[in-house]
Amino acid sequence: QLQLVESGGGLVQAGGSLRLSCATSGSTLNDYAIGWFRQAPGKEREGVACISSADNCTWYHDSVKGRFTVGRDYTKKTVYLQMNSLNPEDAATDYCAAEALFVGCVLSVGPYNYWGQGTEVTASA
Repeated sequence: QLQLVESGGGLVQAGGSLRLSCATSGSTLNDYAIGWFRQAPGKEREGVACISSADNCTWYHDSVKGRFTVGRDYTKKTVYLQMNSLNPEDAATDYCAAEALFVGCVLSVGPYNYWGQGTEVTASA
């Protein structure tokens, strides 16, 4: 099994930055693709970014390309999401999730097997 714990959310002014962390424990991180998702009130959960530990590929939703960067630290068993140029549309509860490389790095919710409990991100105008 893999356990995921998100941290780093908070309140930031529009145009500011936050770095989210997804600390993992249990299974080895390199056996999983890690995805970042967000869910705003009244909206569906949507994929933001993902990273495949197996092939080092990263994928981003069009709305965050050029602003967000996903990375990982295998020593710390942690995946990061650097979020720059935040705007009010980015306000949501952000989740990290893991998929055991049966599908790979995708932005759809279905393939992911393990989920954290989320961390709130708010960008005020």
